Amino acid sequence: MKLDDFDFHLPEGLIATRPVRPRSSARLLFADGAATHDRHVFELPSILRRGDRLILNDTRVIPARLTGARTRDSAQGAVTAKIEVTLMEPQPDGTWSALAKPMRKLRLGETVKFSNDLSADVAVLDDGLRLRFNLTGADFDAALNASGAMPLPPYIAGKRAPDERDHEDYQTIWARRAGAVAAPTASLHFDEALVAALQPAGIDVTFVTLHVGAGTFLPVTVDDVTTHRMHAEWGEVRAQAAAEMNATRAAGGRIIPVGTTALRLIETAATPDGRMHPYEGETDIFIYPGYAWKITDGLMTNFHLPKSTLMMLVSALMGQDRVRDIYAHAINAQYRFFSYGDASLLIPSQT
Repeated sequence: MKLDDFDFHLPEGLIATRPVRPRSSARLLFADGAATHDRHVFELPSILRRGDRLILNDTRVIPARLTGARTRDSAQGAVTAKIEVTLMEPQPDGTWSALAKPMRKLRLGETVKFSNDLSADVAVLDDGLRLRFNLTGADFDAALNASGAMPLPPYIAGKRAPDERDHEDYQTIWARRAGAVAAPTASLHFDEALVAALQPAGIDVTFVTLHVGAGTFLPVTVDDVTTHRMHAEWGEVRAQAAAEMNATRAAGGRIIPVGTTALRLIETAATPDGRMHPYEGETDIFIYPGYAWKITDGLMTNFHLPKSTLMMLVSALMGQDRVRDIYAHAINAQYRFFSYGDASLLIPSQT
């Protein structure tokens, strides 16, 4: 299975740099087995079946992009230089793993100042950059929210800088548990009006948590995709969530994750026979064609990058030929692509 099998040409103009408003007015490509329908996200309550359960990721994106200054003494006196930092994930010892630009200028033990309130010492350099901040808990969260910018994907950040609007746009309306450095973007299409319409239509929702890491943007660099290794991300399926999914399956309802993050987590937590159990820990599950599905009956997701692991995941669900047809239709119909783009609802033929 070769990387080029998951390639396609995407016109540059179809990459969305802003989401539509209201959120649920985004277009929805509904792929129901072999049939393709052009719909809108606000139509979900009439598209899904009574008894279906949507699985939603309640992670909260932190404003992980920071601009700071490092000051160092020299023969000419104190020299201050700008540095850009992207936080990756918290470590058990209280530090944060991070990326920095320029990285080579940093020295172990020096301090980077991000604002009057927030600074960090360089705690580790040899095994990747780790920063130890001067604040913890709620004080750290408040200072980070005041100083940080949302970590927009490279294909958006390369076109424009993050701004205040992204603090709202790049966050789901139910975001609760801080820790992600990328959004579960399929969920960005849900607004209060759409959520309110689900219950009367007999559609249930369950919340799980997967803290999406910066590794989600890393390209696949191997030609044989089966040898690719995924980044690990922390997730949790709580006991109530597991019970809700088991009840839905027992009643004949379908389990439909909203987003590949929620999908990867529940496939990690489920037993081969589709029984869900509480789960807490890391997952590096890699789903590509040939995968034996455990609990997923369908998927709502955005349109993904060529040659990405997410293209491999949707191909595993729908079949490679069918996904090629879906994406060709989306491009021809001028759907908007990637994190701020439109959505698809993918239901395999057997469900």
